[in-house]
Amino acid sequence: MAEFDPATSPDRIPPPLVVAITARALFHMEDSHALFEREGIHAFAEHQRQHENDVLPPGIAFPLVRKLLALNQGVQRVEVILLSRNSSDTGLRVFNSIQHHELDIRRATFTAGAPVWPYIRPFGAQLFLSANPESVRQALEAGVAAATILPEKASEPRQRQLRIAFDGDAVIFGDESERVSREQGVEAFGRHERERAHEPLSGGPFRGFLAALHDLQAAFPPGEASPIRTALVTARSAPAHERVIRTLREWDVRLDEALFLGGRDKGPFLEAFGADIFFDDSPHNIDSARRHVAAGHVPHGVANR
Repeated sequence: MAEFDPATSPDRIPPPLVVAITARALFHMEDSHALFEREGIHAFAEHQRQHENDVLPPGIAFPLVRKLLALNQGVQRVEVILLSRNSSDTGLRVFNSIQHHELDIRRATFTAGAPVWPYIRPFGAQLFLSANPESVRQALEAGVAAATILPEKASEPRQRQLRIAFDGDAVIFGDESERVSREQGVEAFGRHERERAHEPLSGGPFRGFLAALHDLQAAFPPGEASPIRTALVTARSAPAHERVIRTLREWDVRLDEALFLGGRDKGPFLEAFGADIFFDDSPHNIDSARRHVAAGHVPHGVANR
């Protein structure tokens, strides 16, 4: 792939893409979190103060955040907001770690144990990543694309290009077709999609984020020279593919790759794509994907009822 030089990008500058992320998603904090669960807030606070100059290691979403922020060469195209249930006092360790890792994160909210999700909308975030499932559910109910990512240490990225993969039904699209599949079976689903091939699917919780990501991509050269590459990775197969393609065309949204897997295990394909993160509504698919790439569970739709 040709090396990307952000300084050569075109003049068209869309509004910044705003991503909100919690401290446990950005950094690997499981030792201190386990202390909090075991001994409470006071022991946790004392631990954080004693170790405030010890740098936190990168967490599961750290490579994604670094690649997003790398798009800001000379122009702010992405802003990352930190949301933390630490207090401002114990959060000093988090900010010290941000500075050590040279992450350009300037805005933050520390809630001292209170929920962080009410601050997502005021910041104008189009994506929220958290290790707390309840915060993610609340964000989705507020109309923000959100996913739960299980805390792990970060793996080394395999390429400079930012690569994001999405499931289709109940993530980018609504879950009406998936309901047909679950309630009436695969044959009924196939018939349902063939009959409605020219009828656009409804939008799912990640439609807005995908559109914002598409606008961000449009500021760069297309193809392999772009610093961003996207993929649809879906259990659909032909002939159910047609409605998906026509819907994206109707929305005027580009996805660089589309994998119609017909029910195959998604994990190996996501690894082949090199996804920095994959979003899916199915816990089963997330369990498969996590063995290969970072994965965010979207608790939306019929699969989560």
